[in-house]
Order: sequence, then C-alpha cells, then structure tokens
Amino acid sequence: MTLYEAAGGDAGLLRLAEAWHRRVMADEVVSHAFGHGFRPDHTPRLAAYWAEALGGPAAYSQTYGDESLVVRLHSGNGVHEEMDQRAIACFDAALGDAGLADDERVRAALHDYFAWATMTSMAGYPHSPDDVPEGLQIPRWGWDGLQSG
Repeated sequence: MTLYEAAGGDAGLLRLAEAWHRRVMADEVVSHAFGHGFRPDHTPRLAAYWAEALGGPAAYSQTYGDESLVVRLHSGNGVHEEMDQRAIACFDAALGDAGLADDERVRAALHDYFAWATMTSMAGYPHSPDDVPEGLQIPRWGWDGLQSG
C-alpha cells in the first residue's frame, strides 16, 4: 500500500490540503506567505501534488506542471526557518483535522514527507526563482522516505 492509499487517496489528501490551508491562513506568520493572494484552486492543486508525491496518479504533473514550477513558486523569499517550522506544525495539526493522525505509521510518514519537502525542496532556492533548474521531477516519497529514480 502506498502512502497515497494509506492517506485516503484523492479524497483524504484533499481533506488534508483544506485543513492545512485553514490552519496556515489562521497563523500570523505562515499566512504572510499568502499575502500576495493565492489561486482559487490552491487546495485541489496542492492535494494533487501531494497525491503524486506520495505514490498516487501523476495528475499534477500532467495537468499543471513539473517540480520546477512548484519550487519556483516557493523560491526567492529568503531564508524563513521560523515560518517553515510553523508550517510544519500547522501540517501536523491538520493531520488530526483530516482524520489522518490515528495511525501512527501514516502520521509519522506524512509528517516526515512534509518536513523534508518544506525544509529541502521548497527552501532550496532562497535567493531567486531564476536559480531553479528546468525539468525537475516531483520527488516521490514512500514509507521509507525519499524514493530513488
């Protein structure tokens, strides 16, 4: 079973994306990242991205774009460790909101994925979105962490 399946597939990840978005918008530090606004379809796009990263269908990359696009959206904002830590705390709380915290193995794997993505992939280009290389693929995450090629 993939993490995507264990998280409830598309429906479970949409619940999680909605719960996370509510939490970050209520956080005085993390909500700053959305000060420029956000797309009305932000949560379904986020859920599709997580689905693909966690072993589900490649709907995000087939519909919206590749990892380079996603990383560029999160780049050029400087180093923001406090905001990252608070975003992770919002994610952990959202796991409970979405009914995904009861199974410790699922909760821990999803936490590890989100913390890694936040602190590594999304924080990798603090100076400029122009630094992000073309053609990055969405990293795949499994029960044991980052999956190779």
